[in-house]
Amino acid sequence: MDRIGKIIGAYDRQGIHRTGSDVDRASADWLAGEYAAIGVTPERSTYRLDRIDVAAATAMVDGATLEGLPRFDGGTTGSDGLTGRLAPIGGDAPIGLAKSDPRSTPEVEDIRRDGPHRAIIQITDGGRAGLCPINADSFTDPFGPPVLQVSNEHALLLEKAAADAATVSITIDIARTATTSDNIVGRIEGRDPSLAPLVVMTPRSGWWSCASERGGGLLVLLEIMRTLNNATPDRPVIFTANSGHELGHLGLDHFIEENDGIVPRAHCWIHLGANFGSAVDGKAKLQASDETLMELCRAKMRDACAPPELETPLGQRPGGEARNIYDHGGRYVSLLGENGLFHNPDDHWPDAIDVDKTARLAKAFSDVAVALSKR
Repeated sequence: MDRIGKIIGAYDRQGIHRTGSDVDRASADWLAGEYAAIGVTPERSTYRLDRIDVAAATAMVDGATLEGLPRFDGGTTGSDGLTGRLAPIGGDAPIGLAKSDPRSTPEVEDIRRDGPHRAIIQITDGGRAGLCPINADSFTDPFGPPVLQVSNEHALLLEKAAADAATVSITIDIARTATTSDNIVGRIEGRDPSLAPLVVMTPRSGWWSCASERGGGLLVLLEIMRTLNNATPDRPVIFTANSGHELGHLGLDHFIEENDGIVPRAHCWIHLGANFGSAVDGKAKLQASDETLMELCRAKMRDACAPPELETPLGQRPGGEARNIYDHGGRYVSLLGENGLFHNPDDHWPDAIDVDKTARLAKAFSDVAVALSKR
């Protein structure tokens, strides 16, 4: 219990965990120190990216200036901005107005690709007040018009302006800065290095402080590391905490490329995803590549008094980084969940964390890892 507050509290206090930022680098240093404290040598797997630095991301609506954030895989207006009539997305207005949750919707994505709009204002509606950015899955291949994301606190103003076909102005002006980020990798050799490795992964980056979104995964990865380092597994175990989550899983893509063939070659992957320890409308979801792995996780979760509240059907493409493993034909188990503060700037320790549930899930997946680390 004490380690939950130590780890998640420290991670939250570091600040906004966007990939390639100063906080991202400081957080990598901290996490490497946590690996070393357990007795596992940390390795930095560095990759390059062009970080987006936002100079301006605003809309002028009925005399008010709304501050927002651009879609990081969309277009820009430059410093001069653009002006046009606002109407609901899908029509012929120069500027379309959309509303979607932080996961976006197929309708919005289709219109971004093929629609007539010169720009889009996207109200992000996570169910609670706040700007909840949408992940930039096409960060390395941006497309479509400029999209300004704004808080749902501006919904009434914008919906009225769209109904009135009001003229609005949008400015999205950015710079791209060449920089680097790091995955933090560790390894426990195991008794028989010839056996296929077990890989334990979790993302470590995101839009805001991400206490309940990312903190649980980091905590459980470290608990699994501590458990297996004390138990000496039969097979090698690789741990990787990857940045680039919000930018189309850049860090995991780099890890897979750097370790050619590792996805199908690994004995199994344990994906520790987002939100499973949330105290705000939280529900833990289980995903696995086959029924045997699903039942292993169900049993260990039941034993820890933390049974899955949701499950992704077998054969369906999973959520989170588990989808990368699915797409490459690997075996996986995956823990993630739902969260009323998903991508919300108010996702902070301690209020966003269900400490007891997080502890029970840490025990369950440490037991899963022990079972999967055996011959």
